[in-house]
Amino acid sequence: MNAPSDLSMKNDDVLRVELEVFRREHRDLDEAIHALAEKGTGDQLTLQRWKKRKLRLKDLIAQIEDRLTPDITA
Repeated sequence: MNAPSDLSMKNDDVLRVELEVFRREHRDLDEAIHALAEKGTGDQLTLQRWKKRKLRLKDLIAQIEDRLTPDITA
């Protein structure tokens, strides 16, 4: 992940593009983790690293979605 953690410096268009890239990477990691676990021959360290990466992506996706979702006060 080369994205800076400060989302406030990015405009919404950039965030939308990054959001799609991160979602795609998260989905690809999910498929890779599933395939490696299904084989049963996977390297546990690699599997653990991929899972941590997937969790970091999930958190980043949530942050970007929060930033892009308008705050509606009723």
